[in-house]
Amino acid sequence: MSRWNSTNVPGFILMGLTDSAETQLVLSMLFLLIYLIMVVGNVGMILIIRLDPQLHTPMYFFLTQLSFLDLSYSSVITPKTLHNLLTSTKSISFLGCFTQLYLFVFFAAAECFLLSSMAYDRYVAICSPLHYPVIMSTRLCHALLSGSYVIGFMDSSINVLCLRRLNFCNSIVIHHFYCDTPALLALSCSDTHDFEIMLFIVAGSTLVLSLSTISGSYLSILSTILKINSTAGKKKAFSTCASHLLGVTIFYSTMIFTYLKPKRSYSLGRDQVASVFYTIVIPMLNPLIYSLRNKEVKNAALRVLQKREGCRRLIS
Repeated sequence: MSRWNSTNVPGFILMGLTDSAETQLVLSMLFLLIYLIMVVGNVGMILIIRLDPQLHTPMYFFLTQLSFLDLSYSSVITPKTLHNLLTSTKSISFLGCFTQLYLFVFFAAAECFLLSSMAYDRYVAICSPLHYPVIMSTRLCHALLSGSYVIGFMDSSINVLCLRRLNFCNSIVIHHFYCDTPALLALSCSDTHDFEIMLFIVAGSTLVLSLSTISGSYLSILSTILKINSTAGKKKAFSTCASHLLGVTIFYSTMIFTYLKPKRSYSLGRDQVASVFYTIVIPMLNPLIYSLRNKEVKNAALRVLQKREGCRRLIS
């Protein structure tokens, strides 16, 4: 039996989602369309917020960073997936595999805590509106953002350092469309019990801490909203949180389903569907959720377009 570790593994083969050439063609067209919509949506969101001074607030500062993270972690996965679907070359080097894994975990973990920061921002805006400009200062916003990236760095470093110590016997075929932790654990012939516990603690801590912050924020928000007498006031307060709450629900449900379970519960079909959703689909949905349900973003987009049209008329 061949036995490889991180010093001599020749690389991996990504089997992808299907062996059918027709299905691969359909999936490649679908994923390409989703990816293009994702890029246009997130880049557009960033540009609109940056170009419109009325959106230079903590809420939209965090939304800009959310768009950047969605754009980043989807771009780590989708281009390689499209390449594998359209070509017969499905190999990925050891360095490429672990770089993909590292960057994905980094951006995904950072997004977890960014979503927590966004929930705290909504909590302050609704529960302490008079103190909002003082509490949500530029300094605090940058500190929360920096903390998100630091935690992402720590999570991804621990994840990759643990996986680098595994041995891979007889097979280097990854039955997945990208290098993901459960797929690599399923491939290893090492005793992964200690690694599973470590990675479960890391992933669990990230999800539990961020979800606790989000849950605590929204419980306080709900308590405050219920005390509002006017129906219009309640509706306005709910509308400011609806987009974020929907995005959080979709993101965390797929993450928990995939990562907070032991290796023996790994299921190729179920995990691939969930992975497609949070690596490819959710980054496309977020800008649609936050823009279609947000009148300020729509109005800002109209103002940016009107300014651009005015500049074109002046030039002509």
